[in-house]
Amino acid sequence: MEEGSREKQPMETEEAPDNHAEFVSSDDEIDYSVKPEFYDPNIDDIDEKWAHKQRKGRSSDAILSCPACFTTLCLDCQRHEKYVTQYRAMFVRNCKVRTDQILRPAKRKGKKSKARSDSGKPEEEVFRPVCCSVCSTEVGVLDEEEVYHFFNVIPSNS
Repeated sequence: MEEGSREKQPMETEEAPDNHAEFVSSDDEIDYSVKPEFYDPNIDDIDEKWAHKQRKGRSSDAILSCPACFTTLCLDCQRHEKYVTQYRAMFVRNCKVRTDQILRPAKRKGKKSKARSDSGKPEEEVFRPVCCSVCSTEVGVLDEEEVYHFFNVIPSNS
């Protein structure tokens, strides 16, 4: 054999096992003689009892869900008096607060801030973004008093 040339060897190939028993359709495993139960007539009552237990007797204006993945975010909230698509709450679930970001409201021309610090300068409100913990969609903000303000949610009747 000369230097620099290599003798070609046949490639080794593995043959797949010829076992057709492994390839069974899931349709073959379904028993169509029994009617499947896709609706539980008692599930609404069970869900209602669960929601009342979670609220601990408090009433709510809506149940809030994430607009992207429909995860429940809040069972106990109040609707904003002026902006009907906004809600505020203190008790939430499936939410994460972005502590690495701070949001400040835009300054309005002609309006003076009522809140003043000890130095006489107006205090700025500081908010932190709130996201759905399942899909990370931004759904609202958390203020300094730890009140959640939701503006990007899907409300449903409570």
